[in-house]
Amino acid sequence: SMASPALLMRVVASAYSVAEKAATIVRNVMSAGDLGIVEKAGPNDLQTKADRLVQMSICASLARKFPKVTIIGEEEVPTDDVTEDLIEDGHCEEILKQPCPAQYTGIKEEELVIWVDPLDGTKEYTEGLLDHVTVLIGIAYGGKAIAGVINQPYYNYEAGANAVLGRTIWGVLGMGAFGFQLTEAPAGKHIVVTTRSHSSALVNECITALNPDHVVRVGGAGNKIIQLIEGKASAYVFASPGCKKWDTCAPEAILHAVGGKITDIRGNSFQYNKEVKHMNSAGVLATLRNYDYYASRIPNTVKESLVP
Repeated sequence: SMASPALLMRVVASAYSVAEKAATIVRNVMSAGDLGIVEKAGPNDLQTKADRLVQMSICASLARKFPKVTIIGEEEVPTDDVTEDLIEDGHCEEILKQPCPAQYTGIKEEELVIWVDPLDGTKEYTEGLLDHVTVLIGIAYGGKAIAGVINQPYYNYEAGANAVLGRTIWGVLGMGAFGFQLTEAPAGKHIVVTTRSHSSALVNECITALNPDHVVRVGGAGNKIIQLIEGKASAYVFASPGCKKWDTCAPEAILHAVGGKITDIRGNSFQYNKEVKHMNSAGVLATLRNYDYYASRIPNTVKESLVP
């Protein structure tokens, strides 16, 4: 008989279904019309009913199946008393059928850390920029992002009434990433994607130094990595603190699975063990290709102003 699927593949297969359930919650909250917006640290740091319900759904669903895994989510919400309608216990059969990369076959539950951003791009969600919104579930082992799921609940939302709404992208290091068409940015073009609502003098100084042909300003870290893997941008540059581990874990796994690279502005890789501080205080630099070209052009003044 077939050996039962390795733990990692079971976690990814479950995270896939859990992310699809999350997308349904996100869409239902929006269509019901009461977003329940709360300001956290200020007008650019918002939380909605969708952030809260989705985090409860993801964390409770995964904790029920994988009780020894550490799960760290963005929002401060209880997960012990979650109603059954928020629980998703399905999994993606397609993912379970894939062989687990050899280096991950022996992983135990207690060695995994799952980083959850229930709704990345909350500000854009409240403003109706729905294609910026993602649900992020990142899976880390030994401090490294090794697998991830990105759901875009409103993918295709401008394609008309009969279009299939939403999609789920997933990836595992050593295996690849799926659910999208990998595309490289136009050769010789330097298209930089950066923050939409968290700009600063430093952010702009850094972008100017790269002398880009074009700058794209959009919300959400998940959305920015999608811009890279679909060839709409050649570099994601954010010379500021503000981004957190749950913003970068899933996108990093997917980007690395297709040969891209993400670091902080100083070139340090991110650590995802459960004890790590949550803030990526030295910003983000990510590319699908040509990482060194961009890294070599980040001014030292910018690097020195950002302390990891």
